[in-house]
Amino acid sequence: MLVSAYLYPWDVDDDPAAADRIAGLGLDEVVLAAAYHAVRAVTPFHPRHRIVTLEAGVYYRTDPARWRGAALRPAEADPPGSFERAAARLRAVGLRVSAWAVLAHGCGAGDRSSHVRNAYGDGYPWALCIGSAEVRDYVAALAAEVAALGDAGAVELEACGWYGIDHGSVHDKTAGVATSPAAEWLLSVCFCPACADAYRQAGADPEELRAAVRAALDGALGWGGAVAPQPAADASELMPSWAADVLLRVRADIAERTARQAIAAVRAAAPGKQVLVHAHPDPRAAGSNPGYDPAALLGHGGPGGADGIVLSCSDPATAGQLVARTATAAPPGKRIAATLQAVAGLGGRTDTLGEQAEVVRAAGATELRLYHAGLASAGDLAAIRSLLS
Repeated sequence: MLVSAYLYPWDVDDDPAAADRIAGLGLDEVVLAAAYHAVRAVTPFHPRHRIVTLEAGVYYRTDPARWRGAALRPAEADPPGSFERAAARLRAVGLRVSAWAVLAHGCGAGDRSSHVRNAYGDGYPWALCIGSAEVRDYVAALAAEVAALGDAGAVELEACGWYGIDHGSVHDKTAGVATSPAAEWLLSVCFCPACADAYRQAGADPEELRAAVRAALDGALGWGGAVAPQPAADASELMPSWAADVLLRVRADIAERTARQAIAAVRAAAPGKQVLVHAHPDPRAAGSNPGYDPAALLGHGGPGGADGIVLSCSDPATAGQLVARTATAAPPGKRIAATLQAVAGLGGRTDTLGEQAEVVRAAGATELRLYHAGLASAGDLAAIRSLLS
């Protein structure tokens, strides 16, 4: 069973001991960030720093010709080329390297017209709206450029779909607002001009639809003068069924269009290179692991699908069910990677990594991802070594 760990370029760049330390864990592969959102991260072993704070950017040297005339383009991190330097060091110690690209988690890319806008008209500057053709073009171009990097044998696409309300930001004061999956989904539904046009083409009045979402949210959360919250597990319990049906249908269609365009761009830029997509089998999911029908995403019944799907299995209580649901729908021969949380400080149960790995393997996972070798303490690294031994 192939086992990989996630890593940032700054975990390795300028640290002469990093590559050997990572190789000593017994991993088969490192999934190295090539394009990432804004972040504040620890680097427990780096000789030059302990806390890294960075804006969103790419960590390789971009091709200006690819972005000439583009409405959106990524920022290049300073100093440039840290992805290439880190990848070279990791490959020199015998580790395979895959490239990791975060796509629609914008964090500064584009302007208000490119961002998700909820039913109240509030913009989410961290979330690029894939309802916009310009955003879909950006997602595809970024995926293609990362895939073409010669230092990476495969590419993983995170946030390749709908992003929404969920976002850890500085001094966040929204904790506890999305009290149910239904409320979280409704707060993630977009009403930007491009999405409004898509609803209109689907036969719905965007303003009537917006009013239905607002009424459902106010009732569910006790906002806008509602007497008391009315929690519900499913959005269909909060709003007319026609409205929920339109939202699901339109958003699923746009998501599939986005994935197909990004995967096709990867195939054209790097023929033969495998592409995996971070996703969740619930079509309402939005965020780093957006919702997709696994069969459609993986190309069941036709060419053009992804080679594999990456699942976030950070909750041991639901990990087996999540993997089994995906494996049942996946076409034969596709890669199903289960990501386990391997950092205790981020909530990982590092004392039970072995048991968690066995659960997801039995449920149908073909490989493991460990999050995250660069954020790991000495104790976390010991737990990873123990798992792999």
